[in-house]
Amino acid sequence: MTGLNKVMLIGRVGKDPDIFTFDNGNKKLSLVLATNESYKDKSGNWIELTEWHNIAGYGYLADKNIVKGDLVYVEGKIKTRKWQDKDGNDRYTTEIVAEKINLLVKAGYQQNSDSSNQSKPEETVDKEGLKEGLPGNDNDKPEDDLPF
Repeated sequence: MTGLNKVMLIGRVGKDPDIFTFDNGNKKLSLVLATNESYKDKSGNWIELTEWHNIAGYGYLADKNIVKGDLVYVEGKIKTRKWQDKDGNDRYTTEIVAEKINLLVKAGYQQNSDSSNQSKPEETVDKEGLKEGLPGNDNDKPEDDLPF
């Protein structure tokens, strides 16, 4: 049996992404994504945990207009790479290599009844060239076509 290496995350971008352009013109996007989890402890107090994820995206993903605070959906796989520090010591970095990054909500976007002057989330194009918007907003489905 073969394995499966698939990661799906929804979280906030922790700082403005770094974009690196290689000598051959290819680009790499590096960003840090925060995901949150809440639960009640034995005493009934809410505990909130934040996990930070290093995300790398290549090619067209580096051209996305993503900034600190944006809520994004990331789909990809976990990769660990080995490198050497300035002293020649072996180091390892584990990151998510993104295959898809969808912008869900721009930083500062507020949903309210008067949303006419608010900026709307972007439509994205995934690796296969398919357009995608917000999850659950599939305008091609008739309203009576429920998924259950």
